Amino acid sequence: MSTRTDIDESDEGKTVVGPNGEEVGRIVSVEHGTAHVDPDPGITETVKSKLGWGDRDEDTYPLQEAAVGSITDDEVHLQSL
Repeated sequence: MSTRTDIDESDEGKTVVGPNGEEVGRIVSVEHGTAHVDPDPGITETVKSKLGWGDRDEDTYPLQEAAVGSITDDEVHLQSL
């Protein structure tokens, strides 16, 4: 399993995990290297983001690549600040 830190569209739908292993949200869209994270996605938003149909809205928060410690096949892990 390889890891990386650059965010791209293939990361839409992945779970975002904090430095202590706690789930903090799910990536619903990626635009220009910035992931937009929904901190409390419902099942509809989760399925839409996995299909690439996610949209950012007022309930999402930007996640810059500088905050990313690693990205795996299933999760985006944040680095400790």
